[in-house]
Formats: sequence, structure tokens, C-alpha cells
Amino acid sequence: MATVPTTLSRAVSWHRPLMVFAGLMVVSTVVSLAGLLVDDRVLVGAPIWLKPFKFSISLMVYAVTWAWMLSLQRKVRPWVWWTSTVIAVLAGVEMVVIIGQVVRGEMSHFNVSTSLNAVLFSIMGFSIVLLWALTLVQGVVLLRDRIADRPIALAIRAGVLIALIGMALAALMTGPTPEQLDALRAGEDVTVIGAHSVGVADGGQGLPVTGWSTTGGDLRIPHFVGIHAMQALPLFALGLTAFARRFRPSRVRHEGVRLRLVWVAVGVYAGLLALVTWQALRGQPLLAPDFWTLLAVAALVTATAVGAGTALRAQYVDLPDGVSHRHDVEVVR
Repeated sequence: MATVPTTLSRAVSWHRPLMVFAGLMVVSTVVSLAGLLVDDRVLVGAPIWLKPFKFSISLMVYAVTWAWMLSLQRKVRPWVWWTSTVIAVLAGVEMVVIIGQVVRGEMSHFNVSTSLNAVLFSIMGFSIVLLWALTLVQGVVLLRDRIADRPIALAIRAGVLIALIGMALAALMTGPTPEQLDALRAGEDVTVIGAHSVGVADGGQGLPVTGWSTTGGDLRIPHFVGIHAMQALPLFALGLTAFARRFRPSRVRHEGVRLRLVWVAVGVYAGLLALVTWQALRGQPLLAPDFWTLLAVAALVTATAVGAGTALRAQYVDLPDGVSHRHDVEVVR
């Protein structure tokens, strides 16, 4: 069994700049947690250090995930290494702005109250757009690269594509709200342009830790669900592999069955992203679904059960050469 130092050393070698950035985000998480404990300032209805705390964890997970995915590529591409390094730098720029604004007691997002605040928000916006574009380019590389384990390959590729959609959904928060538009048309000074809440003002009652609105829609929910497909789907595929190795004989040990189950997971995750986006845009709190939302949830659960059942009903037999061949027959009970 590999020792912890050996495992960490191997992980750092995936992509050193991304892993160094992940380490910095661990430090940032600890600093933000300390800020939550000792700094009682509140900004837009939430503890002022909550935003850097959440962003630090999210970006740390993103960096480690991306570095791991790069390690799976069969062909080493220098330009991919460099663009990944740029991604680490861009994410670092965003965190510097977020933490800097916390120290100043200012909002980092949507803040146009002064020229400096507007410039900082623009820098963040530019960094995120460029980060998204680089993620897209490298996602295309992952789509074309051959990964030996087909279920894991599918989970990685689908996860990146859904994550790109989730990242793009952040654009829904940057446009002016109807109230802000009215103020702009009236020639009034506007200090904030954009919002994450729908149907209510930002800063109202929210869920613990996440702060997601409990009185209206919240666009941070689909953004969160989307970007973390990059972790959820590969973890699901890896979990299936671990289950197959742990419990033998198991139908899941056949690659074809696992591949079908991953396809089901991809469809379910995409459906979930569409559902929470639709719910947020209608100004509906996550935990207060109406009839139509509940009906959509029921349909998604039913589709999940049917898809999983169908995937597990297909039998596979091992050929002499070790290759699995599918037979569409009923499982004998």
C-alpha cells in the first residue's frame, strides 16, 4: 500500500501549478474560516468571510479535479500544460479580488459603486470568461483523447460539458434586474448591477452555509449543480468500479453495464440541472417547490429508476479472450 507522502507526491505531479493553487486554496479556506469566527462583519445579509470560504473550497476541488483529469491523458501536450497553468493564475486573480474586497468591506460581485470597484468586478468577469474558454478548449481535448476505462471516460467528458454549462449559467446573474433597469432609465445612481436572487432582493433569508435564498429563486443553485458535475459524474463511475471489485460476482463488474449506468447518471444530472435552473428562473425557493416542480421531480425519479433497471437487465458474458459481449436477454430470477 502506498504511503501518504508517496500518494501526495504522486498527486502533486499531476499538474504542479494547479496542485500548488489547490494548496493555496486550502490555506485560503483556513483563513476564511478564521475570519468567520473572529470577524462579525455582515455584507448583503451574510457573514463577510463566507464568500471567500465557499469560493476557496470550490476552486480547490476544481483545481484538483482538473489536474487529475490531465494526468489521464495518454499524450502529453505542452500547450495543454501551459493553458492549465493560465487557468490556475486566472482562478488566483479571482480569489485575490474576492479576499481584497472582503478586507476593504466591499462587495466583490456586481459592485459598481466606485470606479475601483467597477474595475475589480470587470477584472473578475474577464478572468472567468477566459477561464471558461480555456476549460472549453481543454474539454475538447478530453473528448478526443482515448481513456482505457469507457465508463470513466464517459463520466469525465460529460462532466466537463455539463460543468461548462453550469459555469455559463453565471451570466444570468450579471445582467441588471428589473428594478436596476428602472433606476438606470430614470437616471439614478446605481451601485449594484446584477443579482443572484430572482423575485426577491439579495441579502434576504437563506439556507445555512450556502446562503441560497429561502424566499425566492437563486441562480447560484444551478451554477453550483452544473460546475460540480465535473466531480459528481467521475466519482459515480469510480464508485461503480470500486463496487464491482468489492462485491463479486456482480453484474456491475461488466464494463457494458457500468457504461449504461453512467449514461443514466449523465441524463439524470442534466435533467437535475435543467430542473433547478427552471425553478430558480421562476423565482421559486429550492425547498418550496410548487406542483409543477414536484411533478418534474417525480418524472426525473421515474426516469432514473427505469434507466437504471434497463441498464441492469442486460446480461454480459465473458468471452475467452476477456472481452465482454452483450446479450439482450431477460435476467432469470
